[in-house]
Amino acid sequence: MDLFCFIECAKQSRSPEVLFDVLVSCSSEQGFSQVAYGALTDAEPTRRPEYLPAAVTVSFPSAWRERYAERRYNAIDPVVRYDDAVGTVSMGSTRSQDRLQPGEVRVLNEAKEAGLKHGVTVPLFGPFGRLWVVSFASRFDDVDPQYRLSRLNALAWQFHHAFTKIAPSSEGKCHMKVALSEREKDCLRWVEEGKSSWEIGVILRVSENTVNFHLKNAMRKLETNSRTHCLAKAIRPGLI
Repeated sequence: MDLFCFIECAKQSRSPEVLFDVLVSCSSEQGFSQVAYGALTDAEPTRRPEYLPAAVTVSFPSAWRERYAERRYNAIDPVVRYDDAVGTVSMGSTRSQDRLQPGEVRVLNEAKEAGLKHGVTVPLFGPFGRLWVVSFASRFDDVDPQYRLSRLNALAWQFHHAFTKIAPSSEGKCHMKVALSEREKDCLRWVEEGKSSWEIGVILRVSENTVNFHLKNAMRKLETNSRTHCLAKAIRPGLI
């Protein structure tokens, strides 16, 4: 299932369970069959992400989930450190073992023993300082998360946006009637094609700064802080 098929399936989904199953199916084709969707329990920036209690949002091995919860590993898990969540975080590759605390090393080693050998966590930022994460993990030794990074990042944002529509949270209630300009739509359509600001400028015969101006306006209107998230929020309601 490609990204566009996932978007169409997500649009039609009315059940969180079905939506999550579609995400797991799609990420499994990329080699990452273990998925977890987590959120901060409040808006405090000092809180760490916790995997949501509903089983629908976690496909990690049950024994690992029980150990993780029982030992409160969310407090020391380096993969979901809030201060690291400024971009995608790859399990075991963002920092060397000697820079980790003993407890953090233990979490990663036990995760590998449980079958989560390689993975990547995508931070998802929303209004009012809210933070969610989608963690993708693989049980295979030869999977490279970096190779699939852009695809997994796009899947995470699409799932997150669809999930907040089906199971409204504080972010899901923040809907607005947004009107994008034709130039903003043009720029976003080319972002969807993977074009850079410079490339879009050449195509539309405008300067790179002008492209960035229109994209920033679109991001502001849709209350997003990344092009990927902005694109996801624009696609689902049919704004582009």
